[in-house]
Amino acid sequence: MQLPAFTPALSERREPNGPQRKPDWLKVKAPGGLNYGRIKETLKERRLYTVCEEAHCPNVGECWNGGTATFMIMGDLCTRGCRFCAVKTAKNGIVLDNEEPKKVSDSIGIMNLEYVVITSVNRDDLPDGGSRHFARVIQQARDDHPDLIVEVLTPDFMGNCAQAAIVADANPHVFAHNLETVRRLTPTVRDPRAAYDQSLKVLNFVREKYPNIFTKSSLMLGLGEQDDEVLEAMDDLRQAQVSFLTLGQYLRPSSKHLPVKEYVSPEKFDYFKKWGETFGFEYVASGPLVRSSYKAGEYFIRTFVRSDSRTLDRTIVRSY
Repeated sequence: MQLPAFTPALSERREPNGPQRKPDWLKVKAPGGLNYGRIKETLKERRLYTVCEEAHCPNVGECWNGGTATFMIMGDLCTRGCRFCAVKTAKNGIVLDNEEPKKVSDSIGIMNLEYVVITSVNRDDLPDGGSRHFARVIQQARDDHPDLIVEVLTPDFMGNCAQAAIVADANPHVFAHNLETVRRLTPTVRDPRAAYDQSLKVLNFVREKYPNIFTKSSLMLGLGEQDDEVLEAMDDLRQAQVSFLTLGQYLRPSSKHLPVKEYVSPEKFDYFKKWGETFGFEYVASGPLVRSSYKAGEYFIRTFVRSDSRTLDRTIVRSY
């Protein structure tokens, strides 16, 4: 099915010098609540980091109060300097904590999670890109919590598929890596060591070699991309056999980061969701406040993973 081109209302068109203030649909309540405070204290005691806090996610209150969190392992210093990201950067990351796998697993139990997302900063300073530490965290979590569904959101490992394989060998249910933006904007938005085709290569490798693992990716909108470029990125992701897709609004973390070119309307996000479904993604989450780790998406994926034959019989391979 082919969809017509999206024609925005006059109020939704791009402003020549970029938007001046956030629209109402991007306004959220400050995080709070008993569960939010308990989780925050639990993480602080164990010196654990979450991308929810480090990346200034607007959904942190909703997710934490709903019992969902994304653990960010290997410290809070990233060796890349992407121009959209709020995470601190440095030439070298912190010394790896050998107790981190157990700390993460214990926190999963305390928080009573059924679905956990484990992500990390880039660790280009480590010989294996941190892949073995990543695998240890996954294995500990799965050993201690047999019914837990594990999603990982990984770096691109500089395109080193052997390092990606170390993570995939730990058998997460979902392997995610974010394309982030369209091809044309990649050199401007992402660190020079990242590359559009490099990301697609990692995603395609995991899907080809590990057909029992679902793959996932995410795009930020509002950076100056054109509609046809978003559709091209969707097509490229499907060519790489990516299973799940999320699309959300880019929000500028500080004046040092890239400016927002457009606040994309909810109607436009709905339009892209319909396109994503025509491309054949198993699931598309698309909205201004959607992030790659998104509670509503995780609920769907949890149900989908548990009902899919690949999670019950590893010899069954489903083709696209």
